[in-house]
Amino acid sequence: MSTSPDREAPAEHPIEALLRRRWSPRSFTGAPVERAALDSLLEAARWAASSSNQQPWHLIVARRDREAEAFGKLLGVLAPGNQAWADKASVLMLAVARMVNPANGNPNRHAFYDTGAAMAQMALQAVALGMQLHQMGGFDAARAREVFGIPEGYEPVAAIALGPVDVAEALPEALAAREVAPRQRRPVREWVFFGEWQG
Repeated sequence: MSTSPDREAPAEHPIEALLRRRWSPRSFTGAPVERAALDSLLEAARWAASSSNQQPWHLIVARRDREAEAFGKLLGVLAPGNQAWADKASVLMLAVARMVNPANGNPNRHAFYDTGAAMAQMALQAVALGMQLHQMGGFDAARAREVFGIPEGYEPVAAIALGPVDVAEALPEALAAREVAPRQRRPVREWVFFGEWQG
């Protein structure tokens, strides 16, 4: 069951190669990520669009080889199913959204949306650098808040694993099968409505 680390999406219409090559692997080599590469990823996130340019995203970054204690803490807040493979990532991160506008204290209902946009840009930059991100909703947000001292007004949004991709065979059998399963998406016609809501 060998597989290449790159799994191009079977796009029905032309899209950029970077978009076709982005996916969410579970098998990582654990090789260190150079600081220059990490800086490039963070810069990509920095330039994401955001409502009123509030840039509400924050990241806790833990490199396996540099911030080992924080890496272990981040691993510890993941759901057990994610812990089973994320321990081999080179870097674990926690994306956190600032939920208020710092200029006036009003709620920012776009904070999660904007934080997701920044992480999406970082994911594409990872592809450009020969790596991948796996973003996870499977983590204990309350525990993350406690472990990392995240203050009120900020919400943990997603956990992220980053690194060079390894072969599927490096995973337990059940996960390896998921790693090579055909990539699928809902057809555009199911979620695009021209002119009016059609649901």
